[in-house]
Amino acid sequence: MARSDQSSRLEKRVEDTPIKEVSRREFIQTNAAGLLMDVPHLSSGSGPSQRASTPADLELCFMPATVLAEEIRAKRISPVEVIDAVYTRLHEINPKLNAFCTLTEEKARLAAKESEAAVMRGGQLGALHGVPVSIKDLLLTRGVRTMFGSRIRENYLPEEDAPSVAKVLAAGAILIGKTTTPEHGFKAVTDSPLTGMTRNPWNLDKTCGGSSGGAGAAIAAGLGPLAIGTDAGGSIRIPCSFNGIFGLKPSFGRVTAYPPSPVPFLVHVGPMTRTVRDAALMLTTMAGPDERDLLSLPSDPADYVSACDRGIRGLRVAWSATLGYAKVEPEVAHLTQAAASVFESDLGCNVDAVDPGFGSPWSFFTVLWVTSCFLRLRAFLKEWENRMDPDLVRVVKQGERLASTDYAEALANRSVLWETTRKFFDRYDLLLTPTVPVQPFDVGRIAPETISADRGLLPFGDWIPFTYPWNLTGQPAASVPCGFTREGLPVGLQIVGRRFADAMVLRAASAFEQARPWANTRPF
Repeated sequence: MARSDQSSRLEKRVEDTPIKEVSRREFIQTNAAGLLMDVPHLSSGSGPSQRASTPADLELCFMPATVLAEEIRAKRISPVEVIDAVYTRLHEINPKLNAFCTLTEEKARLAAKESEAAVMRGGQLGALHGVPVSIKDLLLTRGVRTMFGSRIRENYLPEEDAPSVAKVLAAGAILIGKTTTPEHGFKAVTDSPLTGMTRNPWNLDKTCGGSSGGAGAAIAAGLGPLAIGTDAGGSIRIPCSFNGIFGLKPSFGRVTAYPPSPVPFLVHVGPMTRTVRDAALMLTTMAGPDERDLLSLPSDPADYVSACDRGIRGLRVAWSATLGYAKVEPEVAHLTQAAASVFESDLGCNVDAVDPGFGSPWSFFTVLWVTSCFLRLRAFLKEWENRMDPDLVRVVKQGERLASTDYAEALANRSVLWETTRKFFDRYDLLLTPTVPVQPFDVGRIAPETISADRGLLPFGDWIPFTYPWNLTGQPAASVPCGFTREGLPVGLQIVGRRFADAMVLRAASAFEQARPWANTRPF
């Protein structure tokens, strides 16, 4: 994309295009007027959005954020042409996927012009200057609708950004829109009564996972290089596995979570990207404390981006195919075991096949999950029950059956889980598992057909046995793409690190990415 005449073209465009300042009142009025577009009736936009994508557009859409940021700083690429390319592709592809529920196109185009002008002025630029980013619809965005995938919040315009959003935008990223989520993020597939069904870009008949499913589908399809997701039981890692991208659930508290959840220790906020270095750069901008989150961690002195350049030779790595209790589809088991072997054969680690030693935490995880849904949503049932996802209604009503002793017992079991896990990670630096035990299944289902009929408190059963344990313990865990099934569907390998060892997880993911690169494989 480098062109010798780029700087002169940028200078001319800045001279010819005055930058209009949009007040907060004007912007909220624009939102209220419907100019921020909603799926399923997204407007086709105007100008560049009307043309078909070109090979140059695709190059920009799939370019890593780290490269984009450097090219923008060097005046070889304009933020304006990046935003043009992304929205051109978005208007072509999103009607198939339904990855975005709200677009901020007009604001993004204005921000791109301002970003371009800042480059030409030679001012100080943030680490993500001019790079597009999408935000999951569970995270607050000031003046931009945050619907939580629910009719209850359909017209909600927050007056503040979530801390993670504010930090990424302060680093110069350009918000392109909000990505879809199931209602209040309660399940691991992405559909809701308000925003409809989101599909997998590798096969439109398959689920993209959830609850950060719109983000996963968007990144895989080249609809921006960066997305912020949330994860309270696997909601970053599951869609990353199903969509063939990278995602990190950081250590609990590493990235501020706000507004607070009734069961706060489950909730993590993290990056979803195509490359590990992009996630490392994004985490650098997102991490750090915020007074709104009493449980947020102090700043981490680790350099996440530099960590990606360090190998992992000599690390002690555990590989667990089932955690001692999970059932795994044969193709998933084969691909993930082959990926785990790379850590020994190619990366120089000492790999042992061993289970951590705890049984399934599903029974007490579900108590905590149902409690959280019940406390957040019980007050809305009287007015909104008939307009909510019926499965979510069932989850909320399950909370009425729980006693305070159930919650206390769940907390006690969590402490036992941590004690076993802590001792296990005294012996190992990393743990590898499949991310999800199944490949992407048919869209429209809440769980695979093969899931046990014994579903307990939740209406979808334990088909995510590898992800939620690390929400209970608060450890960093990532999903890296590790291959495709015979149907051409992505499979992910999960990398779990010691508590607070986010840089170590990124090191391991980057080393695997260099040994088995994936970012150049595209669904469209």
